[in-house]
Amino acid sequence: MKKLSLLLLTVILAIGCQQKGAERYTQKSPEIETVKKLLANYNSQSYDTSMYVDTAKTYYNTKDNHMSPTQTSAFHKQNEANYAARGFLDKDQEFEMVVTDDGETWVNCWVDWEATLAVNNQKYDIPIHLTYQFIDGKIVREYGYWDSSVLVLAFQEAEAQKKMTDQKESDEHGHSEE
Repeated sequence: MKKLSLLLLTVILAIGCQQKGAERYTQKSPEIETVKKLLANYNSQSYDTSMYVDTAKTYYNTKDNHMSPTQTSAFHKQNEANYAARGFLDKDQEFEMVVTDDGETWVNCWVDWEATLAVNNQKYDIPIHLTYQFIDGKIVREYGYWDSSVLVLAFQEAEAQKKMTDQKESDEHGHSEE
């Protein structure tokens, strides 16, 4: 009985002394809320960079060429003219935060982006994967990956159509003067 009591006490102490480690995976965190706010800001065309450290690096569909937070804002503002409407959808979006074996904090999200192009008034829905590394509650790195080929093709088709129209108008003006 004495041995059983001693064994039970040892087990209780061992369990009580174990430290609960930081949660390695969650779908609720202040960092996730920061990313959701960042996406909402994008939708409202409010390009607030306060969520980033000044030296943050953003990579969109590349692993080599990065943009600073200011350059990323300028990139988004420059592209506004291409769209009659655009933004991240609210439905079926997934967010997770993970702490890696090396102790890095990352927020991953899988979101749908919808846009109506100004050149053809057609609507496109593109799935996007974004991932953000956080240190002390601020974004230090951002990666974004999506297939933009459908948009590139639409812009190329619109440009080709414009050239054909311009050529036709030029030809008509040339023939009417003869």
